[in-house]
Amino acid sequence: MAGGGRGAGAATPQLRRDKRLVCVEYPGVVRNVGKMLQTLGGEDGVSRVYADPSRRLELHFRPKDPYCHPVCANRFPTSSMLLKVKRTTRRKRTEAGASEEDVQFEVEILGIVTTVYKFQGMSDFQYLAVHSGPQGKHTSMYDKVLMLKPEKEEFFMNELPLYIPPPIFSRLDTPVDYYYRPEIRHREGYHNPPVSSENLIGLSRARRPHNAVFVTFEDEEIPLKPLDAAEQTWKRVCSNAIDHKAEEELRKLFEVRPIWSRNAVKANISIHPDKLKFLLPYLAFYMLTGPWRSLWVRFGYDPRKHPEAKIYQVLDFRIRCGMKYGYAPNDMPVKAKRSTYNYSLPITVKKPASHAAGIQDLKQGLSTSGTPSPRKPAFSKYKLKDSIYIFREGSLPPYRQMFYQLCDLNVECLQKIIHRNDGTEAVCTVRGGGCALFTTASNAEEGKEQLTFESGEEEEEEEEEEEEEEDRPSDGSENEMETEILDYV
Repeated sequence: MAGGGRGAGAATPQLRRDKRLVCVEYPGVVRNVGKMLQTLGGEDGVSRVYADPSRRLELHFRPKDPYCHPVCANRFPTSSMLLKVKRTTRRKRTEAGASEEDVQFEVEILGIVTTVYKFQGMSDFQYLAVHSGPQGKHTSMYDKVLMLKPEKEEFFMNELPLYIPPPIFSRLDTPVDYYYRPEIRHREGYHNPPVSSENLIGLSRARRPHNAVFVTFEDEEIPLKPLDAAEQTWKRVCSNAIDHKAEEELRKLFEVRPIWSRNAVKANISIHPDKLKFLLPYLAFYMLTGPWRSLWVRFGYDPRKHPEAKIYQVLDFRIRCGMKYGYAPNDMPVKAKRSTYNYSLPITVKKPASHAAGIQDLKQGLSTSGTPSPRKPAFSKYKLKDSIYIFREGSLPPYRQMFYQLCDLNVECLQKIIHRNDGTEAVCTVRGGGCALFTTASNAEEGKEQLTFESGEEEEEEEEEEEEEEDRPSDGSENEMETEILDYV
């Protein structure tokens, strides 16, 4: 850059590549930098958002007000520089007595800007905790509804006006043209057409053509082969050597072990998740209920008739969260699969997402970005770590709720309990909340009677415990079985 004015000099600034900066296009006039940072969550808040690209930068105009609806910023890459320009002006008199200015510019590059946050959306409506009384009198309710310290029972028994702020006002933060039109007027004698499948817009999404076979524990027959549609779909999608190799490896897995969870399959073979949805129904059926619920079973294999199948049943393992169990939500060493703490508001401007993978995309092969690519990805690209389905003593699970198979519990004492009646199993019964017990034929009826007697005798003693230890998902966790079923329904 060159300076202006008589006698101005030119300088070449040095580019500092080691210093990378983040730009925030703040939608307001900044008079106090400290207060401005508070509205963005402080320096720590901005740093956390930058370190985690999945987070969104939120601007709270009233940081201390929990009812303040934020304005969300979108993250974009950029190639810019932050310049510091210093102008120096010197006045001097010439020999003729006139005044002359000598202007010098000093330019310094403070760093390179690689990321910019832009607030592209409009602000949502703001709702104040104020009660409108008679004669237009307004009363603040913040001291009545906000708990700033532990309160006694009297605080919760106070009579207060009804105050239920909506969680969100507008679902869009971009202006929309409604294009108002007059109501359509039909001629006399016109009647609306009858409702049918051709002109009815369904409220639920269409069934996905993955053609999985679902089996319950009470079903008498076990499917011997896949549906014709599942076979045709997989043959249409399987079009390269990587897919054929994945099919061959999955067949070998089912030969070694007839029952697998989807996570276990993902940890043993590398295949695109969208293609796995077509491959599994081609080689196995899905159990909905019973000891092997949420698992994929090889066609023709009935686990109820094979005592050795007891080691493959599922175990719902959960880590309770709460002060009652010794952990606060922020102190948990194990994260949740889904958490309300990371919920992104629907008022945020969404970036253009990649289109859903179709049959043609899957036939061509998908690249990392989700777009068709002629290059074949590495075969180990989609493999998960074996900790996603194997429990090892002394190691924490990856999530608070996990579905393990008993054979994948690497704990010696548990394996002894599982195999203590090896060789004496005859009848498969279900007790203990879905646990499969293979007992001898003579003890089958006796076990049923004992179960009825025990449950009736301890009903009163365990009634209070059952209310607290109700079978419900852990806080912030995702029910993996329901999610997997939705892939096929």
